[in-house]
Amino acid sequence: MLQSLLQNLLNALQWGSFYSLIALGYCLVYGVLLLINFAHGDIFMVGAYIAFFVCTFLLGKYGAIPGMPGWLVLTLAVPLTMILTAVVGVTLERVAYRPLRRKGVNRLYVVITALMCGLILENGNLALLGASRKSFPTLVPTKVFDVYGVTVTNIKMMVIGVAILSFLLLHFIVTRTKIGMAMRAISYDRFAVPLMGIPADTVIVFTFVLGSGFAGLAGLFFAMTYPVLDPYMGALIGWKAFIAAVVGGIGSIAGAFAGGFLLGFVEIMVVAFFPSTFRDLIAFSILLLILSIRPTGLFGVARRTKI
Repeated sequence: MLQSLLQNLLNALQWGSFYSLIALGYCLVYGVLLLINFAHGDIFMVGAYIAFFVCTFLLGKYGAIPGMPGWLVLTLAVPLTMILTAVVGVTLERVAYRPLRRKGVNRLYVVITALMCGLILENGNLALLGASRKSFPTLVPTKVFDVYGVTVTNIKMMVIGVAILSFLLLHFIVTRTKIGMAMRAISYDRFAVPLMGIPADTVIVFTFVLGSGFAGLAGLFFAMTYPVLDPYMGALIGWKAFIAAVVGGIGSIAGAFAGGFLLGFVEIMVVAFFPSTFRDLIAFSILLLILSIRPTGLFGVARRTKI
C-alpha cells in the first residue's frame, strides 16, 4: 500500500510539473497586465513542435555536428526551444495585444483576441504540417530505477527537477532583480509606472518572453515524456493549467506552482482509486470545492480597485 502511494505521488509530481510550467506563464501575464492569455496552451503546443524540429535538425544528416549525442542535443535544444517559443509569444503580444492595449479597449475584447490567437495557432499548424502526428525523437535513453519497490525513471526525475529549478529561477527574477521590480510595479499601477521613467512596453515584452519560454520548456519535456505531437495537444492541458493557476491564486507565482502540482496530484489519485472516466469529474469537483472555500485561490489575495 505504501509503495503504491509513493508511486502515485511520484507520477503526480511528474504530471503536475507540466501544469506548473504552463501555469507560470498564465500567472506572469495576468499579474502584469490582468490579462488571461488563453492562447498560452497553444504556445505550449508550438513549443513542442519547435523542439521537434530543432532536435530533428540536430540529429539529422544536416546537423551541426554529425553523430551528435542525445544529451548534447537536449542541452542545445532547451535554450533554442525557449528562445524560439518566446519569439512566438512576443509576436502575439506585438501583433494582437499591444494595439488593443494602446487603444484602451475593454479587457473582454483582449480575452476574445487571445482565444482567436489560440485557434489561429492550432489551425495554422494543421494547415502547414497536416493532421498526421509527429513522433518525437529519443534524445536520452530511458533508464528505470527501482527504489524500494517504487519505479523511477531518469526522464521523470529530470522533468520534476526542471520544474522546481524553473520556479526558483522565476521567483528570483521577480523578487530580486530590477526588471522583476518593474513587473511588480506595473502589476500594482500600470498607469503610474511610465511617469516614473519605466518603459512599460519593454517590461511587458519581457513578461511574454518569460511566460512563453517556460511554455516552450514544458513542451520540450512533455514531448520527451509522451513523444506523440498533434496540433490540438495544447488545448486541454492549457485549460487545465489555467484552472490550476486559478486554484493556486492567479497572479501568485507560488500559487501557480502549487496549483499545478495539486491538480496533478488530484488527477493521479482519482485514477488510482476510480475508473479513469471519472478523472475530470472528480478532480474538478474537488477544485471547485476549494474555490468555494477560498475564492481567491490558495495563495491569492483579493485586489482592491480604487474608484
